[in-house]
Amino acid sequence: MTGIRLTAPAPGWAIDADVVVVGSGVAGLTTALRCAAAGLATVVVTKARLDDGSTRWAQGGIAAALGEGDTPEQHLDDTLVAGAGLCDETAVRTLVTEGPDAVRRLIDTGAHFDTTDAGDIALTREGGHHRRRIAHAGGDATGAEISRALVGAVRSAALHTVENALVLDLLTDAEGRTAGVTLHVMGEGQHDGVGAVHAPAVVLATGGMGQVFSATTNPPVSTGDGVALALRAGAEVSDLEFVQFHPTVLFLGSDSEGQQPLVSEAVRGEGAHLVDASGTRFMVGQHELAELAPRDIVAKAITRQMHLQGTEHMYLDARHFGAEMWEQRFPTILAACRSHGIDPVTEPIPVAPAAHYASGGVRTDLRGRTTVPGLYACGEVACTGVHGANRLASNSLLEGLVFAERIAADIVADGARPGRPPRAEAVTATGREPVPLLTAETRTEIQRIMTRGAGVIRSAASLAAAAQELEALQQRAADAEVNGPKDAVPGVEAWEATNLLLVSRVLVAAAREREETRGCHWREDRPGRDDAQWRRHLVVRLAPDRRPVVHRTDDAAFPPVRPGDPADFAVPTSLPNHPADAPEEP
Repeated sequence: MTGIRLTAPAPGWAIDADVVVVGSGVAGLTTALRCAAAGLATVVVTKARLDDGSTRWAQGGIAAALGEGDTPEQHLDDTLVAGAGLCDETAVRTLVTEGPDAVRRLIDTGAHFDTTDAGDIALTREGGHHRRRIAHAGGDATGAEISRALVGAVRSAALHTVENALVLDLLTDAEGRTAGVTLHVMGEGQHDGVGAVHAPAVVLATGGMGQVFSATTNPPVSTGDGVALALRAGAEVSDLEFVQFHPTVLFLGSDSEGQQPLVSEAVRGEGAHLVDASGTRFMVGQHELAELAPRDIVAKAITRQMHLQGTEHMYLDARHFGAEMWEQRFPTILAACRSHGIDPVTEPIPVAPAAHYASGGVRTDLRGRTTVPGLYACGEVACTGVHGANRLASNSLLEGLVFAERIAADIVADGARPGRPPRAEAVTATGREPVPLLTAETRTEIQRIMTRGAGVIRSAASLAAAAQELEALQQRAADAEVNGPKDAVPGVEAWEATNLLLVSRVLVAAAREREETRGCHWREDRPGRDDAQWRRHLVVRLAPDRRPVVHRTDDAAFPPVRPGDPADFAVPTSLPNHPADAPEEP
């Protein structure tokens, strides 16, 4: 443990459970449903409503080797290429082997994917994929359909849910093992204010941290709360420097901040072209897949063209689709564009990169276990090793599905059985030093610092400046705590800003350490990829003085989450040629 926590009132109420899942996207709800089906008393805590997380914003779809002629082996190859040498191959094999059946179980749960006239699942292509293997729903509303199905299943199963609740810190027992969480419930309901859920297993499925940047595709709730909680609890995070900037986000103006509309990669998968103001395609000749190159390559190419031409955006031209295709295949994107005065049926769409996905996160093994006993992480908050230095398009929903099922299996296998967890007096977050809180206004300062210093293009100078400015914010909060009167008081906005500062400091520390360009980490002062020195991971812990301590692994393999651990669930060294032949999950 680090010995630190957020400044917050003591819990005024408590719930007992066997498992508490924090987050209600595909990862969190799948975990919760599997745990509940095993007879465990499961509580789902979510920051807004059950369907308000990142999952419902996913447009493109979910990748799996479901089509004729496609194989998990081919899916693995595309994933490894996109990950730029830092994927954990065993984790990727797990993903692509177990993925097809996990998608089928999602369909059994009630999710409806688009189908062909013959009744087969309709598949499209996205960047980095050599085959059409992206299943989609509602044209470009895949996440919304998956969220609908899972939320419906949770409500049908009558799971205990706590909505509008911001998780604060981890509770631990006398031996340092997980014993629940503290949380603050906003608004009306059965609970209000700060409380606790006591449980021997905690699953973080809190999503991403895109709100550390000024412009992002992430919803406002994506403030890195899970990563920050894990760091304060003493867990390790890894590869946080690899933030994927989606290449094609609707450009709304240079002063636009917050969540921006995404123009799905599937639009390029169906044949849209990237062009400059003169209509010239600039991806042809830069990569064998042109507009369908991996996201880091496309984002860099767009940014490079913007700099060369002195413009703030490029264009995505899909006028040749025609009105009918736009209305049937991409109704969500069409409506978003038209709401901002752009009609993609008759004009190119202005696009620019924006923060989209954290490939790194809380370090886990193949069972979702973190370095803190009893604490699990799944989905975007986790770093399983699947994504490496750059996530392959539409692997995120699949990762959430596959590893959620593995986490539930491990919780059950670890001896969790229905029954009372440790009593309230056996768990504690007291005795830890509270972290000075930031004011709500600091959130915008952090976002602008990170966008300037740690955005799409980085350098030693820009990162050093960002680190200095972030430390100044930390010191300002500490000085206010000592000298008073306090500028910030405990509350959601202050807690979110404090979490954003912590994850920003860790991200910048890792980005400064990695002196090369790899995947979505682009150092303009270190433009080459250096496998000899940097084909390895950066693991970060928080020291008791709140300073990020960065450790470079000896090679590209992840160390075990706990010394002396037995091998993870066995994964085949060679993959079956057809998803129907995939082995049953352990």
